[in-house]
Amino acid sequence: MATGTAQSKLSQSGAPKAGLGSSHELLTCTIKSPPFSYAHLELATDGPDIIELDNLQVKSYCTAALRQFLGITGAAISIDILKAEGSECWVRVPRQDLGSFAAAITAWKGTNEGGTQCLLRIKQCSDWLGMMVGAAGQDRLWNS
Repeated sequence: MATGTAQSKLSQSGAPKAGLGSSHELLTCTIKSPPFSYAHLELATDGPDIIELDNLQVKSYCTAALRQFLGITGAAISIDILKAEGSECWVRVPRQDLGSFAAAITAWKGTNEGGTQCLLRIKQCSDWLGMMVGAAGQDRLWNS
């Protein structure tokens, strides 16, 4: 029976009948406004020692920046730390709060820990994490 059905879809020459495609679109989905945005941050210091970030430091620095810039409202912004590695970290914030988050991090004067000034610098921001992944080393392309 399966061969009879397959043969009925073919014309005399063995090609599919006109109007019947060889593939079908199963699902189309357009995401117009994602719920989250992403930021790639880097710890900048003025000392010779390399300071490695951990999740607690990232949360503390981001909360301090948001509290200084926006008060208690800024401290209430949800921050998810996706990864902290070396002096860099990736965070996720609600999309509508990305502008406030970026402004707070940019305006934050940082902290002084043991005579070393530490502050966070924004390397990238995007509504799409995939746009930021794999971007490491792009700056070396133009600086060499």
